[in-house]
Amino acid sequence: MAHREHRLGVSETTLVNRHLKLDSSDLDAVKAAVADIDELYGLDSVSFDEKKRKLHLAYDASRLCLDCVEDILDKYAVEISRGWWNRFKEEHYRFVDQNVKDNAKKEPWSCH
Repeated sequence: MAHREHRLGVSETTLVNRHLKLDSSDLDAVKAAVADIDELYGLDSVSFDEKKRKLHLAYDASRLCLDCVEDILDKYAVEISRGWWNRFKEEHYRFVDQNVKDNAKKEPWSCH
């Protein structure tokens, strides 16, 4: 497996990838939001696919969560799609992010 360098504050063990569909028609607002999201500590990468209207994120879930990203999107009035699949993914992402954050605080143990 190839070793990849990550940004400051990102650990390989707690790195997660997220994909969200956006409903915003204002591309300037989306680009401004992406630039603001890109400055978050713990974020590894962020990109926006204009054709598919998808926001792609990779971040350290022990330091960042989906709510932090959504706060920035709200600041720029960028809407996340309210389709059932996107809502389902959002809730799943929140659950996994919280699980990763909780497990990162625990001391690993073994019964051997």
